[in-house]
Amino acid sequence: MRRENRAKSGGAAPLRYHFQFRDVLAYWPSLLDGVATTLSLTGITMVGGLALGVLGASAQLYGPRPLRIAAAAYVEAIRNTPLLVQLFIVFFGLPQIGVRLDAPVAAIVTLIVNVGAYATEIVRAGLQAIPRTQVEAGHALGLSGYQVFRHIVLVPALKMMFPALASQFTLLLLATSVVSFISVEDLFHTASIIESRTFRDFEVYTVIGVVYLGLALICRAGFALLYRAAFGRR
Repeated sequence: MRRENRAKSGGAAPLRYHFQFRDVLAYWPSLLDGVATTLSLTGITMVGGLALGVLGASAQLYGPRPLRIAAAAYVEAIRNTPLLVQLFIVFFGLPQIGVRLDAPVAAIVTLIVNVGAYATEIVRAGLQAIPRTQVEAGHALGLSGYQVFRHIVLVPALKMMFPALASQFTLLLLATSVVSFISVEDLFHTASIIESRTFRDFEVYTVIGVVYLGLALICRAGFALLYRAAFGRR
């Protein structure tokens, strides 16, 4: 009789899920702390990765052959291995050979090394895009080596490489979520803690996804304003 009644009524009653975003948003102080940690990691890594990228590009373009080979090997090794594997090597692998880093330090080192490889290729491509004839014309006009590099090489190269660097740094902001695997209290790690307390998986990760989206859009808008301020009139 139960089966017949269920068949007549169209089968089992549909599952009703009651969304409770209020339970998640109640943890907004923790979410703000996670955002602050994520932005700190991104900012430090951008500066360190760009500096490493400039050094790597200089080594590939102007260094002796052994240094060029080493820089090229570094770029290929980092760009062709997962970021998570690199993080585990730094945090779990290095202590096996006597190098022990705290989780935040290991996260920063890994992210800088990773972003530096991509920045190396971006900076190298930007510097190589400047025609040699322009450099020769600068010397012919009597400009010093510093003046040639600053006005003829550096500024046009920065203008060309800026969009690629901005995209890479925006991707970096999103990639920082992997540091949660070594218990760095970033935004994603905060989300996992909130989920374990509220058992609201859908709501938690929806909120976190919206926050990451907002941060990425703000980051892109900031880079666009910076580009117009620096190169808008050039």
